[in-house]
Amino acid sequence: MLTYTFRRLLAAIPVIIASTFVVFLLVTLAGDPLANFKDKNPPPSPAVVQVEAQRLHLDEPLLQRYWSWITGILHGDFGPSVRTNLDIGHEITTRFGVTIRLIALAVVLALVLAVVVGVVSAVKQYSGVDYGFTFAAFLFLSMPSFWFAVLLKQGGISLNNLVGDQVVYTIGERSVVVEGGAWAQLVDAAGHMVLPTISLALISFGAWSRFQRASMLDVLNSDYVLFARAKGLSRRRVTIRHALRTALIPMVTVTALDFAALVSGAVITETVFQWRGLGDFLVSSVQQRDVYAVLGWLLIVAIAVIVFNLIADLLYALLDPRIRYE
Repeated sequence: MLTYTFRRLLAAIPVIIASTFVVFLLVTLAGDPLANFKDKNPPPSPAVVQVEAQRLHLDEPLLQRYWSWITGILHGDFGPSVRTNLDIGHEITTRFGVTIRLIALAVVLALVLAVVVGVVSAVKQYSGVDYGFTFAAFLFLSMPSFWFAVLLKQGGISLNNLVGDQVVYTIGERSVVVEGGAWAQLVDAAGHMVLPTISLALISFGAWSRFQRASMLDVLNSDYVLFARAKGLSRRRVTIRHALRTALIPMVTVTALDFAALVSGAVITETVFQWRGLGDFLVSSVQQRDVYAVLGWLLIVAIAVIVFNLIADLLYALLDPRIRYE
């Protein structure tokens, strides 16, 4: 397993390099990063524009700019920002922790719900419970993520107004002022995560529960499960100890492939609930035409997707002992 993990890490290096070059090419060709600067009133002089272009390395050939950017990252320098007071590396590091805790909790919640609902729907196929879960799954699948997030936020605001006190938090990832010690700060942060996590998790839950149901039905109708039932094993034992483990393998693949979609959903969720995470950072960077900030965001997401797929590959061997990585 260690050899396989090491080989996968080595194989990920050229994938990261290729993805960074494609991303760099697309972002740098998307427009002039100094367009907003040139549109100021009164407009800056050509000499000032030239100095700013040199600071951002815009006067260099494309390949040289890419080489300077990629080698700078190896030393912790994500490149100059159009916002002179912004340290891109420090900003990404700070906001990454905010976003990753939202995504991690949403993945855990969505996975638990999807597995439970998928298994129950498969075991009770074509029953009232199955139809109810199917309706709920398609309901969340059909909801636009931004609309569902806004709906939850407005529901939280209405509940607070009805009670006359703040029952649920609807804005920010933490309160500006929290009285008390570390426990009070932890409770405050957890309270702010409730609505954004539900918003992000339920959107993924709809699709994942359908995959889990289909996978579970395939396994329940396989020969080894029917043989186990014929030997007299209880239905509960066959379902949980023999069928569920095999049926989880497709879910691992789907979850890994959906990680990029979760990041996109986190951008929308953070924008609606006004979280200062990577989503807010990306939106403000795009608005400012901050090329190196957008590149830094895309680089972090690309690495996270590759790492998440590596973890999924390792989970295959844990779920199915027949899989060997020689």
